[in-house]
Amino acid sequence: MTDIQVADPGATMLADRDELRAAFDSVLDGGRYILGAEVEAFEAEWAKRCDVAHAVGTSSGTAALALALTAVGVGPDDEVLVPAMTAIATWMAVAQVGAKPVGIDVDPASRCLDPAQVASAIGPRTRAVVAVHLFGQPADMGALKPLAADAGLPLVEDAAQAHGAAVGDRPVGSLGDIAAFSFYPTKNLGALGDAGAVTTSKPDLADRVRLLREYGWRTRGDAEIKGVNARLDELQAALLRRLLLRFDERNDRRAQIAAAYAAALAGSPDLTLPSEAEGTTHAWHLYVVEHPRRDELAERLAAAGIGTAVHYRPPPHLTTAFRADGWQPGDFPVAERHAETALSLPMHPALSDADVDRVIEAVRAACG
Repeated sequence: MTDIQVADPGATMLADRDELRAAFDSVLDGGRYILGAEVEAFEAEWAKRCDVAHAVGTSSGTAALALALTAVGVGPDDEVLVPAMTAIATWMAVAQVGAKPVGIDVDPASRCLDPAQVASAIGPRTRAVVAVHLFGQPADMGALKPLAADAGLPLVEDAAQAHGAAVGDRPVGSLGDIAAFSFYPTKNLGALGDAGAVTTSKPDLADRVRLLREYGWRTRGDAEIKGVNARLDELQAALLRRLLLRFDERNDRRAQIAAAYAAALAGSPDLTLPSEAEGTTHAWHLYVVEHPRRDELAERLAAAGIGTAVHYRPPPHLTTAFRADGWQPGDFPVAERHAETALSLPMHPALSDADVDRVIEAVRAACG
């Protein structure tokens, strides 16, 4: 039986039970359940946290990315450059707006977009570049920003896994033209259900996202553009506001756990540890190691009561949905190798020091 979970959002929620119940009661008593004062307040607080002028709450992270892509002008028959190693939601958001995701292999160390391959993949139908800050590690924005700018392309951040990450003193969510966040329960800042947000400092993009998320309305009932229903609801906004109060503390705990793993597991046979790129702050949403006999390692850890997970097998281009578009094994060797060797160890702020020690001991023994 697994008794140390790879993620445990319930532990975070239960630790804040009283504050979350008070938030629920406040919304219930207030009588406004869609796009009210809690949404407005959370948007302002998240914009400040990301050091941008605007945040627009959405119903999910996937909705946030799809709206961001639409806002920058991506539509049917366009192509969007996306990393070959990412959650399927990144590719699905591109497909949702009618565009084609064009995979780009990733850098072996960061597991994020390889800028050199982005440069060679830009074509006449390319309409945007999506930089995913994978597992909490910021993409190489210093290289990607001038590439996109020189090609006249918007640079969209998929920051779903990178709440609190930064490049230098600039937080993710403020590094591209527009960014999408997910507040799925397992994220560094997670809601009690689905939720998301778009961040940008460009007022025209923020205005367009606000129109798109609610039927294209500026005045209720009169749709200026063709929009959707992708609103952040009042209750989730209220809960997120309470959880945001301890967000930095919990991110600090993730960093402490990552440092403990790095110090204790260095030199373990056949085990490759994740790294933090120079000049960046990793959010440590996931702690993903690599091992040539990954499945065997996972089985040994499970026998010791240690939960693990695989992120992501198969990679998006080898899923049934996208193989139908012509992608084949061997198209992205770095991403495919990662998909067969990567294993996520327990990483969440509710882990005690004793839990971390148990994980370390079990990994050492399993690597033998």
